Amino acid sequence: MKLNICTFALGLFVVNLSAQVKKDTLAEKILLYQLPIGGWGKQLEDKSVVNYSLPVDKNLLRKIKSTGDDHATIDNNATSREISALIKAYSETKNADYLKAAERGIRYLLTMQYENGGFPQYYPNKSLYRKQITYNDNAMINALNILYNVAEGKNEFNAVDEKIKEKAKNAVKKGIECILKTQVLQKGNPTIWADQYDEMTLQPDKARAFEPISLATAESVGIVRFLMTQPVTPEIEKSVKSAVKWFRDNDIEGYSYDVAKQNGKTVRVLAEDKSSVIWARFYDIHDNRPLFGDRDGSVKYNYNEVSEERRNGYSWFGDFAKKLLDKEYPKWLYKNQLSE
Repeated sequence: MKLNICTFALGLFVVNLSAQVKKDTLAEKILLYQLPIGGWGKQLEDKSVVNYSLPVDKNLLRKIKSTGDDHATIDNNATSREISALIKAYSETKNADYLKAAERGIRYLLTMQYENGGFPQYYPNKSLYRKQITYNDNAMINALNILYNVAEGKNEFNAVDEKIKEKAKNAVKKGIECILKTQVLQKGNPTIWADQYDEMTLQPDKARAFEPISLATAESVGIVRFLMTQPVTPEIEKSVKSAVKWFRDNDIEGYSYDVAKQNGKTVRVLAEDKSSVIWARFYDIHDNRPLFGDRDGSVKYNYNEVSEERRNGYSWFGDFAKKLLDKEYPKWLYKNQLSE
């Protein structure tokens, strides 16, 4: 009898130990932050930034619980990062709670997608520019990358429910159609993409005061990379090649753009550098001139005319397309047996 009791106690110890092993610290915090609608926010109700490195005390827990669905977003990697982290945690622990939460997040992405294939920056919050189709900061592309992994069962997403996978396949298809429709045309020729689009007309639109209607280089690189992960169709091939041509035609040679310290302040410096190639963050949607937005909503075509606060508080240039042009695009051509 004593042996049986000891054996039973040992069994309980093993079960409890197993339950502890199957918990992931980051994943447990992500569960706390998930909003009722299924997505996640980048900020809490009091405007503080979501930070998973912070210990969750009673005060923080109160803030988390008081944050509503209007904060749910795909901006700044929100929702996509949490889904990915939960899927990774599930693959390592087999904790069903993590998979269930990830699937709720995926359903949120499916729900927020417009019928035309685009994704708003926020959902259900439709105030200001939050309802616009948003490529800015790779918001829509992050969502599509998640759904593509779901649809194909890639990168540990094979455990996701089959019904969700089927819906994800359709969502990716619609997303690609939206991407192809929103590629900006100049005299009938495809170029690259704008940051935001009107969700009804699919025409480029402005967002924050310093983000005017324009061609957006950093986001367009992300879009091209996503298209290159897809099976090649004549439409995708034309889209990718047209964007690459635009990048080649509109680079800025002989300049570098770096962050430096001057008189104790962090500043961004545009300087001559014969070995460097960069692109402006934004280009005029009609004539491809580099342009710069300011806090007052004005548009400048001379970088030095931008207010000091915005000149140093925003990244206006970068080598955004260098790796795409030098390595990724040639590899894509070779893999798919395509000519220039």
